[in-house]
Amino acid sequence: MSVIWGVPYLLIKVAVEDLSPVVVVFGRCVIGAALLLPWTIARGHLRPALRHWRPLLAFTVLEMTGPWLLLGYAEQSLSSSLTGLLVAAVPFVAAIAGRLLGEERLTPVRLAGMGLGVVGIALLLGLDVGGAQWVPLLAVALVVVGYGTAPLIVTRKLADVPGVAASSIALLVTAVVYAPFALTRLDEVADAPASALLSVGVLGVVCTALALSLFFALIREVGPQRALVITFLNPAVAVLLGVLLLDEPFTLGLAIGLPLVIAGCALATRRNQPRTAAQPTVETPVP
Repeated sequence: MSVIWGVPYLLIKVAVEDLSPVVVVFGRCVIGAALLLPWTIARGHLRPALRHWRPLLAFTVLEMTGPWLLLGYAEQSLSSSLTGLLVAAVPFVAAIAGRLLGEERLTPVRLAGMGLGVVGIALLLGLDVGGAQWVPLLAVALVVVGYGTAPLIVTRKLADVPGVAASSIALLVTAVVYAPFALTRLDEVADAPASALLSVGVLGVVCTALALSLFFALIREVGPQRALVITFLNPAVAVLLGVLLLDEPFTLGLAIGLPLVIAGCALATRRNQPRTAAQPTVETPVP
């Protein structure tokens, strides 16, 4: 998941050079829905999934429709480094929300791992707060809240809904929301080079359809708190791809920050030790 959701930084960078961000988002949603919706219908999962339309709609707004729009707005004035560091707060929000709802407890070791991961992200990306405005920062804060709480809906309200079905419906709803803004810019597609169109295609197939299906499986396997630790590794993957494919410099921050991120993830995803009851003492009779 960290690799799959670390790649979009590179693909989006290529795509938005010739396409509007709203067209890119609309394109990846349409492609993802076109791949997953027929599978959902063929398996007979559409109607049962729609019975849970209220939590599905909440998940869609918190995970896709709201965050993608808010991030697009925020990154018009915030640096990508600062945005990436702020989004790395998602596991903390998930941990707090899970604790309030009685989910798995957050041990000191896991909390220390999250803190170590944030330090690593800061070293990887650098922290640029100069000239930051409060409204874009608030937009990213809302994104963090959405990303941190949406997986809890999956575990608590959508446990009986297959991940592919939930993803296909969420993508379709998001595509419909973005359609009025994207359809007026479709002339950009005709003039776009093959590299931009290929980037949108990979975004839709790999980073949206496949990624969301895997994300649901990951949430159900390890829980929402551990699943969201991928937020730490996503920027690390993006930075490595920038070094390998875009000739970006290999900095001291990368050399130090990446091991810290990996170590932080290892600690933050440790399984909690089960609490064992004290064994009664058995006295051996003296002959």
